[in-house]
Amino acid sequence: MDRIRVAGIIPMGDGFAFMHRKGVVKRKDYQEYYTFPGGGLEEGETPEEGTIREIKEEFGIDVKVVKKLYEIYSDKFHQKEIFYLCEYVSGEFGTGEGPEFSNDPHYIDSGKYIPEIVKKEDVKNILLLPLEIKEKFLENISNL
Repeated sequence: MDRIRVAGIIPMGDGFAFMHRKGVVKRKDYQEYYTFPGGGLEEGETPEEGTIREIKEEFGIDVKVVKKLYEIYSDKFHQKEIFYLCEYVSGEFGTGEGPEFSNDPHYIDSGKYIPEIVKKEDVKNILLLPLEIKEKFLENISNL
């Protein structure tokens, strides 16, 4: 069965919350990029529950899932990706304690994970993956 990855699109202040990835050894194509926070579902979890859990792990904040925005299928990674618009509820941004921050050897080639808020007008200037979602996101950004 194919993997399901979920991700959150989170408006914060005058921008959006992204994970800035630097020094990514395991990707030959991109060593530095931004991505929407998220990850794979755990057993028995709904996509919405997974999105809320992943954002808490990565950013240390609580969010509410508002609605599904996009869904794509990646042949390269054999996974369906679902992107949800989320609303910030509470917590201090940047206090995530997920496995990516634990010096777990499993993440040794994954580089640094840096939570960042990128201003709405600057999103077009960053390398935001996946690219097809960046395009759709930029088309809708003024309505989010």
